[in-house]
Amino acid sequence: MASQPADTQGLQQKSKRPSDSAFKQQRLPAWQPVLTAGTVLPTFFIIGILFIPVGVALLYFSDEVSEYVIDYTNCIKQGEKNLTCSSYIANHTGTSCMCEIPFTLENNFVGNVFMYYGLSNYYQNHRRYVKSRDDDQLLGRLSDTPSTDCVPFAYTDEQIPIAPCGAIANSLFNDTLTLSRGTKSVPLLNTGIAWPSDKKHKFRNPEGNLTVALKGFAKPKFWSKALYQLDESNPTNNGFENEDLIVWMRTAALPSFRKLYRRIDHSQRSYEDGLPKGEYTLHVNYQYPVSAFDGNKKMILSTTSILGGKNPFLGIAYIVVGCICLILGIALLVIHLKCSKSNAEMINVNPRTPYS
Repeated sequence: MASQPADTQGLQQKSKRPSDSAFKQQRLPAWQPVLTAGTVLPTFFIIGILFIPVGVALLYFSDEVSEYVIDYTNCIKQGEKNLTCSSYIANHTGTSCMCEIPFTLENNFVGNVFMYYGLSNYYQNHRRYVKSRDDDQLLGRLSDTPSTDCVPFAYTDEQIPIAPCGAIANSLFNDTLTLSRGTKSVPLLNTGIAWPSDKKHKFRNPEGNLTVALKGFAKPKFWSKALYQLDESNPTNNGFENEDLIVWMRTAALPSFRKLYRRIDHSQRSYEDGLPKGEYTLHVNYQYPVSAFDGNKKMILSTTSILGGKNPFLGIAYIVVGCICLILGIALLVIHLKCSKSNAEMINVNPRTPYS
């Protein structure tokens, strides 16, 4: 047989051993902490002493927030005695239902007051739901061929492109919530509810007349009115720049969430210092179905603190962690004092007798 070329033999005999470097031979200098009672116990006590006051402060600021919650999922249809709006719209698709819920604020809500709507068992974090949007379209760059991410909410049955397309926009929350105090309506603002960065950088109307620009595009299947009709009284809050739409398009991470819906207009007389205590009525134009997925709908009135809305979880978490660290520190200190040996005892320990 013919012998193999010399260069081929050299390749076959090449060593697979890593090069003789400190990194590849694992000779890099390393540091390993020596955990002793003198280093571990102070750490536990310091964490406990720091975390508990921080948790108490967080709880205090959370408790300073005034909040009132109304679950209106099964509110009774106006003019009926036993028929709920949830049942009514489930049997009458595409209709709305009016209901009223009287309530009493026992205390004054001092400061800026906000109205939220809350949904539960609603998974906006589903992967296909989150990506079902066309960001170019939301920036006013309309095209006859929406993004494929919007399918099956990209075209109507007649193959007309939808604007805005996608599952997120199609499922826009469309209940109308208003408040009255006695015979007078509580002044509510529908602007200033979206993140300024979202409104400035992520949503923009096309150039020119909005109605003309949207000619040739259909509204989402679930919507009862077109995009250019979201707020016809305020051109800066209409179309893709409508703040209700912008708030909804920022998807929630958890299945139970709340989104900012309105602000109390504190420039109006009687509401300059907040929302006064007294008798109120929540008026609901009920259109959004939630019974199909066992969801719930809520209206929340809330003030804010320097840390935001009411959320006791963080304060409780800090207190619990601080208490656990203190308990562990005390337990380990007792064990150390009772069971550890002194240096003299360790020096005088007799070596064990070797086995014969």
